[in-house]
Amino acid sequence: MKLSKTLASATLAAMTIGLAGCISVFPKAPPAQLYDFGRNFPPQHAPNAGAPPVNVARSLTAFTRPALGDRILTANGNEVAYIASSRWVSPAALLFDEAEERAFDADDGPARLMRRGDMSGAAAELKLEVQTFEARYPGSLKAAPTVVVQVRATLTDAKDRHVLDQRTFTSQKPVGDNRVGEIVQGFDGATVEVLSQIAAWTDADVSGLPRG
Repeated sequence: MKLSKTLASATLAAMTIGLAGCISVFPKAPPAQLYDFGRNFPPQHAPNAGAPPVNVARSLTAFTRPALGDRILTANGNEVAYIASSRWVSPAALLFDEAEERAFDADDGPARLMRRGDMSGAAAELKLEVQTFEARYPGSLKAAPTVVVQVRATLTDAKDRHVLDQRTFTSQKPVGDNRVGEIVQGFDGATVEVLSQIAAWTDADVSGLPRG
């Protein structure tokens, strides 16, 4: 197979640069700063902590499309934008799923979250819909935003598929300063708050169901 002219030229250029030893092949640009959220959940004591464990299956989490990737979403009225040169270390939807697991691990109530796709022995199924995951500015991009995380949770009986309970959880975390690090802390705090509430709510709803 013959190399294309473009590829051949690029190869020749790389060889020449390699011999020179002092010029970069790639244009210089500052790397994107990577951030994380939902890593640390404080231990949560449930009122029904002594109840028998109940297996809860997980449905695929639905995530608001503008925020599901690795870019950090902001909103200012009807305008949306992403924070430049700053990204999540993984897609936000994946980080949120991992945070969901940590929330239930930190909770000592009866609900035991199962692996994705595992329905064997499940008494209930939990589905989360992340409807809002953004930093909202109050009209001015110079002012500090408020991070808003809103999730609708639906708990379904695993046997007859009827809805046991459904509720929308919302957390709003005002950011102290209009800096990326502060905004990320807002996302972290709002995520931890919402998922801890969902874990406690699930505990209360499944405590009377048969053990898995």
